[in-house]
Amino acid sequence: MPIYLLGKELAFPPPSHGPKQGPVAVGGDLDPQRVLLAYAMGIFPWPHQGLPLLWFSPDPRMVLVPAEIHVPRSLGKVLRRRTFRVTLDNAFVDVMHGCAEIPRHDQDGTWITNDMIDSYVRLHDMGYAHSVEAWQGDELAGGLYGVSLGAVFFGESMFARVPDASKAAFVTLVRQLEKWQFGMIDCQTYTDHLARFGAEPWPRRRFLERLARALEAPTRKGRWAFDPTP
Repeated sequence: MPIYLLGKELAFPPPSHGPKQGPVAVGGDLDPQRVLLAYAMGIFPWPHQGLPLLWFSPDPRMVLVPAEIHVPRSLGKVLRRRTFRVTLDNAFVDVMHGCAEIPRHDQDGTWITNDMIDSYVRLHDMGYAHSVEAWQGDELAGGLYGVSLGAVFFGESMFARVPDASKAAFVTLVRQLEKWQFGMIDCQTYTDHLARFGAEPWPRRRFLERLARALEAPTRKGRWAFDPTP
């Protein structure tokens, strides 16, 4: 199956023609407009050390429907106790650096390169990329970031310096996205962690069909904030 070499033009091959697990395209750059086009087509960048920039559209695709989230009982207690203060778009750069620097048992190094940080900070400034922060006092305990287009949130990465911090940030975000009538959260690839929250593997065809419909909704651009608590 061919893998497309990207040039300077802003274009990607149809992801439905690509391999199920390998990259659908190689090369190009992380210009924000190219990244936005990729997400809109169901493709995302995933840098690998020592290789040209790689772009993926896995089959199956891990997806969480906000209305179907499962919150473990123990985490529900953490949320009810308000162990963490959760905010939106208050520390985007710090969250990205936290995601890049936190050690992970299943990988050596990080795919969140300096070029990735520069690109997503620009997307944040443009109103497309967003962060969720969990605080203990004035200390950033954990968080996550991603990109929003239409009624889809494309999750990128999360980190925790305190147990349950990123989970609290994630659940709080999902509940807000449900209020905003987001149709799905793209979790990209399978993890046990995401499966416990109710995310499921979708065939790529189903994902791309649902993505096309969700992108018909207007994009909620700009800095996000949680709706006031009744």
